[in-house]
Amino acid sequence: VQLQASGGGWVQPGGSLTLSCAASGFTFSAYAITWFRQAPGKEREGLSCISGGGETTTYSDPVKDRFTISRDNAKNTVYLRINSLKPEDTAIYFCARGRYSKWCPITPHYWGQGTLVTVSS
Repeated sequence: VQLQASGGGWVQPGGSLTLSCAASGFTFSAYAITWFRQAPGKEREGLSCISGGGETTTYSDPVKDRFTISRDNAKNTVYLRINSLKPEDTAIYFCARGRYSKWCPITPHYWGQGTLVTVSS
């Protein structure tokens, strides 16, 4: 199982970014994927989850109005669109898969390497 997040970078406040999580080594559509982030000096937090077929999505309250999760199972990729970026969104963003579940929420078991998002002027 391999997961690789990408798409991070430096963005000005108010900007937008789309992160990607590319997966390999398993039947992608059979598993829910969750995005997490970890800001400097803070605990890792769950952001959003999407079921294996994309039927259902969940969001944490702090991000539900600005973040959109989606997936393209033909490309084995999950996306996270982040709008109206704020300095407090600065963090390393990770994607993760559970052991078995096609449905959200998951208990993360497999983690990808993260991608750094820096929001500053």
